[in-house]
Amino acid sequence: MGAPIVQVRNVSKRFTRDGFEVVALEHVDLELEEGDFFALMGPSGSGKSTLLNLLAGIDRVTEGQVMVMGTDLARLNESQLAAWRNKHIGYIFQTFNLVPVLTAFENVELPLLLTKLSKADRKRNVETALELVGLQDRMHHQPKQLSGGQEQRVAIARSIVTDPDLILADEPTGNLDARSGEEILQILSTLNREMKKTIMLVTHDPHAASFAKQEMHLEKGILTERAAVA
Repeated sequence: MGAPIVQVRNVSKRFTRDGFEVVALEHVDLELEEGDFFALMGPSGSGKSTLLNLLAGIDRVTEGQVMVMGTDLARLNESQLAAWRNKHIGYIFQTFNLVPVLTAFENVELPLLLTKLSKADRKRNVETALELVGLQDRMHHQPKQLSGGQEQRVAIARSIVTDPDLILADEPTGNLDARSGEEILQILSTLNREMKKTIMLVTHDPHAASFAKQEMHLEKGILTERAAVA
């Protein structure tokens, strides 16, 4: 087996807020192999989203090292990080983050506009991504014409359209009803099982975590548990 896709080594992250130092993460060590499906659990404010943002290169560590796909993210400047992120990372947000005036197709196409793909290749990739999430018949609808579950499926399609190495999902079912949430979790499970995508799922929901292969817990910035999910 090759080197892990993700290597987090003795990582700490601190913020200053209202003159006080806030410790978001403290001495975290973590490795993800290709094809892993990890659930990261913990209460609000435990550092879950902070860890995802460090893995995506959206934020930077205070101490320690984050290596993703063999790249030390601290060595990249902001423009290099943006290009690297677009190539390697698929990010799914709780709040969908779709552009309201664009169609589903146009929202999914956005990351591809930063690549050198031809218009025909972009169209093919977008249609494939939307088909994977079961929305090929909604590609010309705007977000306001879609349900919350459909909006999140568009967001998932956008996250996978560049064929990323790592999918980071931050509470992807948090704003959805139970049925829509179940559909999203099934899609993530299929992406992991059939397309061998490596996924880090942040959630506070034990049912959502049960879809993962392994489960970890963050408590006040400290990684406290790591267990295999049966």
